[in-house]
This record gives sequence, C-alpha cells and structure tokens, in this order.
Amino acid sequence: QVQLVESGGGLVQAGGSLRLSCAASGRTASTYAMAWFRQAPGKEREFVAGITWTGTNTNYADSVKGRFTISRDNAKNTVYLQMNSLKPEDTAVYYCAADRRWDVVAGTPRYWGQGTQATVSS
Repeated sequence: QVQLVESGGGLVQAGGSLRLSCAASGRTASTYAMAWFRQAPGKEREFVAGITWTGTNTNYADSVKGRFTISRDNAKNTVYLQMNSLKPEDTAVYYCAADRRWDVVAGTPRYWGQGTQATVSS
C-alpha cells in the first residue's frame, strides 16, 4: 500500500514557474515508479511525466518536453515536478501516481494522490 500527498500548486502568471511535490508513504514506496498526470476542466486526465524508481529513466508528454522536469529523492520518498515557462493551457489539477511497473505507470497506475491545483494566468 502506498499513500501519495501532493503539494506546491498555486496561481502563477504565464512564463512563471511552480514546483510540485509528492510525498509517498509506505514501507516500499521508494521502489515504485512514479508519474504525474493532470486534468483540465472539461478534459480527460492525461499523462505528464514519469520516472523509474531508480530515477535513471524519465519520459514526458510532448506538450511539456523542455519545460517540465520530473525528479525524485528516495531518501525523502518524494517526487518533484519542476514546471517552467508555464502557459495558461497548463492550468489543471495535477495528480501524483505510483505503480511497481514502469510499463504501467504512464497508463493505469495503481495508486493516486488527491491532486493539487495549478493555475496559470495570461
């Protein structure tokens, strides 16, 4: 069992930055692949970025490549999403997710957080 708690959302102007954090708890949380998803109003939830449990491999949605960076600190059981050059279309609720399998975490991960709102004004 893994519990996930996101933080760091807020309101920022276009071109600005936010850093989201996801604290994971559970005996083996640091061995899970992790991902960030987002859901904008009226849209389906979409994959944003993923990272293996070692941090060796990452992948990103095309819409955020070059602007967002996912990272993790296994000593703190925390995953981060650094979001730079934010655009109004990045406005969404951002969810942290976890799964033991790297080939699953970008699709249907088993564990989800409650989400944190990020709003980008134009």
